Amino acid sequence: MSGSFVYSEKPIQIEGGEGPYLYDDAGNEYLDFGASYGVATVGHCHPEVVSAVQSQMEELTFVQASYPNAARDALYEKLAAVAPDGLENVWLCNSGTEANEAALKFARSATGNSKVVAAMQGFHGRTMGALSATWKSKYKQPFEPLAGDFEFVPYGDEEALAEAVDDETAAVLLEPIQGEGGVNPAPEDYLQVAREVTNQTGSALILDEIQTGLGRTGALWACEKRGVTPDLLTSAKGLGGGLPVGATLCADWIAEDAGPHGSTFSGGPVVSAAAEATLSIIAEENIPKDASEVGDHLQSKLRGSELPIRAVRGEGLLLGVEVKRGANRLLKRLAMDHGILALPAGRTVVRLLPPLVVEESHADEVVAALEAVLAEAKA
Repeated sequence: MSGSFVYSEKPIQIEGGEGPYLYDDAGNEYLDFGASYGVATVGHCHPEVVSAVQSQMEELTFVQASYPNAARDALYEKLAAVAPDGLENVWLCNSGTEANEAALKFARSATGNSKVVAAMQGFHGRTMGALSATWKSKYKQPFEPLAGDFEFVPYGDEEALAEAVDDETAAVLLEPIQGEGGVNPAPEDYLQVAREVTNQTGSALILDEIQTGLGRTGALWACEKRGVTPDLLTSAKGLGGGLPVGATLCADWIAEDAGPHGSTFSGGPVVSAAAEATLSIIAEENIPKDASEVGDHLQSKLRGSELPIRAVRGEGLLLGVEVKRGANRLLKRLAMDHGILALPAGRTVVRLLPPLVVEESHADEVVAALEAVLAEAKA
């Protein structure tokens, strides 16, 4: 049996990468507008990340988090410095689903309640707790029963959210922009309403910034664009510059009563070095500003084209292009005929989630490829 039995393998064997590009075993080049599901935030094999990892590997590969370590301490300090004000407590783990799992546990422990309100079309991970907060039944049904006391409300419906949150609510868990669910940005005041109702009930507001964070939407954190600070914020994907790491950032009142939690590989020195280097690159190269400018250019080109598309949604370099035909067939043609890798977000949405080091010329290349593929489909 193949070791990839849980994945639908693509007919492209990737063997190398640099910046926004990937290379297969025949040397063919692919423009990676999926960033390997958002992991390659600063591009593939960024030299500063590579150097940080190599240097740390020569000193110490791993020590458990009970023992202080310079690489981990540096990452704690850097994350606390770039976190929204009041979220200076950092828990490190290995992935986004673990970061959300921890956030749910911390919120239940700190509030003494169990109810979690999440959104329809939301996606928060595949471990049992994070999966319970995920909407689509196709991800959940084979593994039921899952963790209980989760209630779902329509995303963006302020009245439904306010009605669902009560004195028995431990947390509200939301994405500032839903990624997997179709690239749906929160309406202008939606997160502010979530902040108000959780304040009123003493519940925790958890914002899942695993896909929207680290500059992707044009700000370091998407919640900053809405003027909202949550009680817990989760990050992962591009945080490690290609290595597996996640983080849960917590307010003091959460950290003070977070309950017993742990992970063997929490904040290993090598991944900590990679993540600290990644955060430094994002700051030094002004990644959020570039993401905003290239994202605006890409949106303008898409909206100004004669592409047979229904809608363009998103912010910065997290964009969803809703098409009339199946997204997966279109993505296959983009990859095989034009060397463009992108992602689906449902059956009819092409998700553009490139490394944040792409330039306007790369955006133009993607739009031209989309025009060619959609013209072929129409013919």
